[in-house]
Amino acid sequence: MRRLLTALMILLAVLVAGLSALVLLVNPNDFRAYMVRQVEQRSGYQLTLDGPLRWHVWPQLSILSGRMSLTAPGASQPLVSSDNMRLDVALLPLLSHQLQVRQVMLKGAVIQLTPQSEERKPKDAPVGPVGNNPPVPENDPGWSFDIAKLKVADSVLVFQHADDEQITVRNINLQMEQDDKKQARVELSSRINRDQRDLNLSLVADLNASHFPQKLDAKISQLTYQLKGADLPKPGIMGGGTLQVSWGQAEKKLELNNLQLTANDSDLQGSASVVLDEKPQWAADLNANNLNLDKLALATPATNTTAAQRGQQQNTLPRPVIATGVEETTYRNLRGFSAQVSVAAKSVRWRGLEFTDVHSAISNDFGLLKITELAGKFGKGNMSLPGELDARDSEPQLRFHPKIEDIEIGPILTAFDYPIALSGEFSMQGEFSGDRLNAEAFRRSWQGEASVTMANSRLQGMNFQQLIQQAVERSNSDVKAQQNYENVTRLDSFSAAATLDNGQLDLKKMSGGSSLLTLTGEGTMDLVKEVCDTRFDVTVTGGWEGDSRLVALLKDTPIPLRVYGPWAELNYSLQVDQVLRKQLQDEAKRRLKEWADRNKDSSRSKDIKQLLDKL
Repeated sequence: MRRLLTALMILLAVLVAGLSALVLLVNPNDFRAYMVRQVEQRSGYQLTLDGPLRWHVWPQLSILSGRMSLTAPGASQPLVSSDNMRLDVALLPLLSHQLQVRQVMLKGAVIQLTPQSEERKPKDAPVGPVGNNPPVPENDPGWSFDIAKLKVADSVLVFQHADDEQITVRNINLQMEQDDKKQARVELSSRINRDQRDLNLSLVADLNASHFPQKLDAKISQLTYQLKGADLPKPGIMGGGTLQVSWGQAEKKLELNNLQLTANDSDLQGSASVVLDEKPQWAADLNANNLNLDKLALATPATNTTAAQRGQQQNTLPRPVIATGVEETTYRNLRGFSAQVSVAAKSVRWRGLEFTDVHSAISNDFGLLKITELAGKFGKGNMSLPGELDARDSEPQLRFHPKIEDIEIGPILTAFDYPIALSGEFSMQGEFSGDRLNAEAFRRSWQGEASVTMANSRLQGMNFQQLIQQAVERSNSDVKAQQNYENVTRLDSFSAAATLDNGQLDLKKMSGGSSLLTLTGEGTMDLVKEVCDTRFDVTVTGGWEGDSRLVALLKDTPIPLRVYGPWAELNYSLQVDQVLRKQLQDEAKRRLKEWADRNKDSSRSKDIKQLLDKL
């Protein structure tokens, strides 16, 4: 045991003596020109090292430098700059005059991926074939330069494409290890702050850089993120996933394959790509089992906010007014790129509504957005909303061709906070146009026409049959109305022709019926003020008791009914007395005329005819 300890002490003394001799005998500044030359020969980039280089021997042998920068040929700003750089080097290669860098560590670095830091070739520079790095000259002194590990701590990345807004990524902590085949393992964490939102991101990836810079492939095996801030639920959006990333330098194409992502209780799978030209070209083919949009984005509030919606909004952080730009309403961003996107989802939740089997196919041609397919199921019904958005001019134009079949209307009205207690299977086919794509704009500034039908409809709070029968019973004691009515108007079928013009909805050719009544009519609805004025001719065909002749007369007599006022407090007016009086007058005239025709020879017949002419 004593001999072992003695041997270890001797070994430690030799090691300390060797390191001390190395620090005293080898000047790290001797490698300065070599490192600058090798970086320029192998990549074309200019390495600048300010201040003297110095040794650091614990916990491992390292070379420390002051401020450094790495600049692309012709660039006006450095690609990488840092106040501190540490090079962890191997000891044995130094004894044979070789510099083998095991790890490069940058702390507080600034990485700029902007147009100012990109390589710029001289206008008269010859264009050569794309190939590998240039070969090492024959008169190379025999030194080698190899980086096995890269560590970046507490650094910043500034990214900007063309004239787009800069994106700043802060708190970057990167650990990368690579082998001699350029296969690397990467661990990264960072934070992005933009538009009053914070994104915290971390990932673990396997990187294939064997063909860099022409091609770069990565397999992200672990990805986690959390997004918080303005217009988001208070807990934020969090999730993770896996994907494969591929970058091609020649075509400037970024591809995402085998995408598996989660966001709160939503999921997304598929592939996507973008070609980073002056105007990017996007493509995506995505599908999902569940998309809960209510937990991913703050819905635009309706004109009247319900208590439930107010409670939900209290759990969100509103975006400051200064952050709301013109871009959100003019759709100018659509002019800056093209896209081909298809999305399919088994289940979608939006504004509390549950849609199933949703399919969409959307394309954007630099400002002309076409929705060739946007279809899904809601309950037992189907809906399709194809259309287009033309944002190429100063004023955007939207046009949609909705086709809805047997959709339950009640939940739709509730979701958009319309205070109408109406239910039934709603169908519609028409064409609408406007200048903004939101519920408030539809209320105020859209135009269009549609044919509307409803089956098994129920209007809560008003029973047309009961109103008419009770009014008739008060005017004439010879008939009695059926008792114990529900406060509901039921119709087996209903149809109308609808015209929308800047908030005014006109309903023409209204027609409906059930086993107890039939109606026709027309009316208007103000979607902004939420008031209506509709006029019906209602014929009650069932539920009468009393004088059979009068009942038979009433079953064939339309009664004018006007329904008007605020949707939440509808009013009505009836003209039963006038109708009954006119019907009795007509009946009396008819009977007198029949008596006069039967008694033409009577002296009274002439008097009766004269009386009828005066009536």
